[in-house]
Amino acid sequence: MARVVIGLSGGVDSSVAAWLLKQQGHEVVGLLMINWHDTTGTLEGDCPWHDDRVFAELVARKLDIELHVVDLSAEYRKRVVDYMFAEYARGRTPNPDVLCNREIKFDVFLAEALRLGADFVATGHYCRKAEQVLSDGRTVYRLLAGSDPNKDQSYFLCQLSQEQLRRALFPVGGLLKPEVRRIAAEQGLATARRKDSQGICFVGKVDLPVFLQQQLAAKRGNVHEILPAWPKFGQRAVPCDRANPTDAELAALAAPWRYTVRDGKKIGEHNGAHFYTVGQRKGLGIGGRRESLFILATDVAANAIYVGEGDAHPGLWRPALHIAPGDIHWVNPARALAAGESRRFEVRIRYRQPLQAARLFVRASGGYLLFDRPQRGITPGQFAAWYDGDELIGSGVIAE
Repeated sequence: MARVVIGLSGGVDSSVAAWLLKQQGHEVVGLLMINWHDTTGTLEGDCPWHDDRVFAELVARKLDIELHVVDLSAEYRKRVVDYMFAEYARGRTPNPDVLCNREIKFDVFLAEALRLGADFVATGHYCRKAEQVLSDGRTVYRLLAGSDPNKDQSYFLCQLSQEQLRRALFPVGGLLKPEVRRIAAEQGLATARRKDSQGICFVGKVDLPVFLQQQLAAKRGNVHEILPAWPKFGQRAVPCDRANPTDAELAALAAPWRYTVRDGKKIGEHNGAHFYTVGQRKGLGIGGRRESLFILATDVAANAIYVGEGDAHPGLWRPALHIAPGDIHWVNPARALAAGESRRFEVRIRYRQPLQAARLFVRASGGYLLFDRPQRGITPGQFAAWYDGDELIGSGVIAE
C-alpha cells in the first residue's frame, strides 16, 4: 500500500475520501491548506478556513490520521488571485477554480505532500482516473468524469498535466453524493451534514465588484442597448463546408460581436466595464423591461457595456470560438491533434453546462470549436473542455 497525503479541506467529500483510503489499507496523512486570509469583499466577512480547520481536525482525530497545516496564501495570491485581477482588467472572465487546481492543489500542494513523503496525493473531487498502456509501452493517465452526473467535477481539472494526474487519486469519484453523505453519517464524521463550499476556491462567496476593487478602481461609464435588428447580425452567416472550412471561414465564425457606442442607445450607467461579464443578467440596476437585459459585450478601453433584451437576443449567440495556439492543452497527449487535423468531440464552455456537440479544428492560428448549434454566452477567459465519452481529452482558454 502507498503513503497518500490527502487535501483535508473540512468538507464531507475529502473526509469520506480519507476514510476510503484507510479502508483500502493506505497510510493516510491529512494536509489542510490555508490559502486566503483577507475578508475584503467576502459576504458577511466570511473567511472559511477558520471553520475548515476545526472540521479537518475533528475528522483527522476520528480517523486517527496525522493532520498537517500549510499556509500557501502567498502562492495562491500570486498564481490565482493576481491572475484573476489581470484578466478582469483586460475585460476577460477567468475561472479561478481551474487555476487553483492546476497551480495550487496539484502543484504547490503536491510539492508539500512530496516533502511529507507522499507516493500520491488525493482530493475529494468527483472524477476518476484510468491508466492506458500504449503500443510503444508508455502509460497514459486518463481523466474521466465522476460517476455522479450531478456532481462531476472533471471540468475543474481540465488543465492538469500527465505528471499531475500520475500522482493523483480521486477516492469518491465512483460514488454518488448521497452515498458520500451516508458513509460520513455512518462513520460519525463531523462533516456529514456540513454544507458544500460555494464561491471562489478558498476565498468563499464574494461580492465580486467589491472584491475586485482591491486592485481595480470603480469608474463610471455608459450602458448601451443593442437592438436585435442591428444590421450586422444579419450579415454574420458564413456559408462553408462545416467538415472542412477554410481558415478564413473559421476565423469569421469564431469572431465575437464587436460594437461601438454609435451602434446602440445609452440607457444607463455602470461602475466599471471590468466588473461585468458576457451573458451576465444581474447587477445592472436597469428595470422596466418585459424581459431581462443581458450583457452582450464589454469594452474596458472605452469603459462601455453593451446589453440586449431577452435570452434569445442574437448578440448572445455564436456558432464557434477560438483558442490561441499556446492555450491548447491536451490532458491525454496520445489524443492530441496536429495542425490541419480535426475531430468531433462533446464540449462544455462552463461548469455544469450540458455537453455540446462540436468539431475541433487545429490550425497554425490555434484551435477552433465549431458547434452543431450556436452557443449562448461564449466568454473570453473561460475554459472550453472537450470530451470523448466520459474522458476529458483536452481544454483551452477561450480567446475572445
